[in-house]
Amino acid sequence: MTTPPNASTAGARRVSHSSYATGFVGSLEGLRAVAAYGVVLTHVAFQTRLDPATPLGAIAARLDYFVAVFFALSAFLLWRRHRTDRAFGAYYLHRCARILPAYWACVCAVLLFLPEAFGASPAVAAAQLTLTQIYLPQGLVGGLTHLWSLCIEVAFYAALPLLAIAVGRLASRGARLAVIAAAACLSLGWAWIPAVAATPANGWPNMQIWPPAYASWFAVGLVAAELEPLLRGPDGSAAASPGARWARLAHAALRRRWPWWALALLIAWVAGQEWFGPLGLTHPGPAQFSLRVTGGALFALVVVWPYALAPSPRDALAAPAARLLGRWSYSVFLWHVAVLAVAFPLLGVPLFSGNPAHTALVGLATLAASTAVAAASYELVEVPARRAITARWGARRPQRPEHAQP
Repeated sequence: MTTPPNASTAGARRVSHSSYATGFVGSLEGLRAVAAYGVVLTHVAFQTRLDPATPLGAIAARLDYFVAVFFALSAFLLWRRHRTDRAFGAYYLHRCARILPAYWACVCAVLLFLPEAFGASPAVAAAQLTLTQIYLPQGLVGGLTHLWSLCIEVAFYAALPLLAIAVGRLASRGARLAVIAAAACLSLGWAWIPAVAATPANGWPNMQIWPPAYASWFAVGLVAAELEPLLRGPDGSAAASPGARWARLAHAALRRRWPWWALALLIAWVAGQEWFGPLGLTHPGPAQFSLRVTGGALFALVVVWPYALAPSPRDALAAPAARLLGRWSYSVFLWHVAVLAVAFPLLGVPLFSGNPAHTALVGLATLAASTAVAAASYELVEVPARRAITARWGARRPQRPEHAQP
């Protein structure tokens, strides 16, 4: 299922001859697995009430920042491939084939079989199926609440061709970077808009979590894609152009993985403090929300940029096992909340017990079961459906590596 590097590079040349490097980066596939399991662990920590006053609890409370990693990865991989691409029909076909079959399978199963989702109205059920639940008051359903973030990501997919036309066509990289940075900064003011700050209330959905709020998370990936030609050669080595000493220094710094992971944990710990903003389901004020989003952008930057801009085949995340888990990561993300809902009664563990032993037990069980369900979903739903859709609708482009299909 994974396209060899030489095949994907050749395909990329046919898609967009002016794109920079679109070759396979194995460690990004493995990074998707880390992000998916990070999201699983933050939900386990919340539902077992791991004490956020402890260092471990504070970090676990903000592992939801791995959603920002997903957003940044999507933006990086798609922008480097499609900034100059105008084959929008094929692009949308591949996005739908990648996202919808496994998503619909999960949503239908949860609505039909998970008690937490029983009682959803036809309108709410339809919203789940159309990825519009965040635009509906009380539109989130038990077992599927985490999929609000997928609504955001799908909105980005839909908007990417428009961004390519409006921003990608700018001849100057500096101009593109300036526009992206300006949009990211402006998006931090989204929560301050009076109409947004007034929600959720009076029959209105929570507009605070609508797509514009998270533009900075996608900007992390867009900027990385723009910087890639400056920082590294097509083979992954440091740039060798004249006057590129700063780029070689940056490349060398990015190759040192552990300081960046340490910085990511520090950001998560700081963001997990009560003074930083409310944890759990407490609705943040505009300032608190903007600060939270800023923290997520920084977290995504220090996690994604080292692997995107200074990749190495020796990375642990580029190992076959990590890449396999990365291919399953989308379904891990889809199914883990439903699996978590089933794990508590099966294990005899009460919700919000505050017992660290329960956190460990539920966490291990949920990770294992979610991985098994995801493997089945990938092999039985994702792969066959994607092949059938692309064959049926006559997609002519070679299939991308899995990590390039976020």
